[in-house]
Amino acid sequence: MLTSFFGKSTPVNIIAVVLFMASFFVFANSNEWILSFALLPFLEKLGVLLCFILSVLVLNFIAKKNELTKRSAYKILLFAIFSSSFFALLKNEQAILANFFILLAFRRIISLKSRKVVQQKIFDATFWICIASLYYFWSILFLSVVFVGIVFYASYLKNLLIPLVAILGVVLLTECFHLLVYDNVYTLAQWYQPVNLDFDSYQQLRLLAPLSVILALLLWTLISYFSVIQKASVTRRPVLNLVLFSLAVALCVALLSHQKNGSEFIFFFVPLSIIASNYFDGKKDRIFKEVLLILLILMPFAVPLFL
Repeated sequence: MLTSFFGKSTPVNIIAVVLFMASFFVFANSNEWILSFALLPFLEKLGVLLCFILSVLVLNFIAKKNELTKRSAYKILLFAIFSSSFFALLKNEQAILANFFILLAFRRIISLKSRKVVQQKIFDATFWICIASLYYFWSILFLSVVFVGIVFYASYLKNLLIPLVAILGVVLLTECFHLLVYDNVYTLAQWYQPVNLDFDSYQQLRLLAPLSVILALLLWTLISYFSVIQKASVTRRPVLNLVLFSLAVALCVALLSHQKNGSEFIFFFVPLSIIASNYFDGKKDRIFKEVLLILLILMPFAVPLFL
């Protein structure tokens, strides 16, 4: 049974998920590689694939280290399923890279709970989010997660000033890079992406079908997640609330994003995978969970039928 197989986190589970992700990534980009093969773009795509795979490994590490879920492989499987259900996402290098940096930032934010090297962690988290925003502008909204983390774990005035130092550092590094490499100044116009509130593209079946399933899963699993928060210890509860807040921020990023092709939801899939994993980790409704998991795994395979 699939629930028994993914109910434990083992190297075999991780390899299976990685192969699943890599297969869909290669399939989604196969036309570009075959019709217009060039060595440099090919190597760039391989680098993006590596970041895509590393994303699930970082997600797995964060969840295990901070007890966000039980020691199962559900969270990485769900992230792989959600991501592979949108071929535009698999072709979007900027979104994949930005999500990888957001995960690195999220790791540092959650680790604030140890209250060790707090200033360094705040700086690192802000730094990674600013780097992510260079690839995907609206990911800059995740800076709010940094400040919520500071309020939860390190609420001192001087700590609120550290993100400003990190932002300034990224600005200076970016300007220096552009002056040295491109001999020009990196401007606000190059960084900023306008808000797009046109949702007509979501009426297309290739987006509507997986989105409907994913949102239905969110609504179904949120109930059990609220129950997990209520039962959690005082020390664990802020971490679980950070996941919930990150979900809300990711939804804002998706709504404001200039792109409306499904790739904007990649930031949404990380907290959703953690929330849904808590539901699958429960001991109730085993048969229903088995059927649900099978249907979810089949979803990415059905998407090409709508293209």
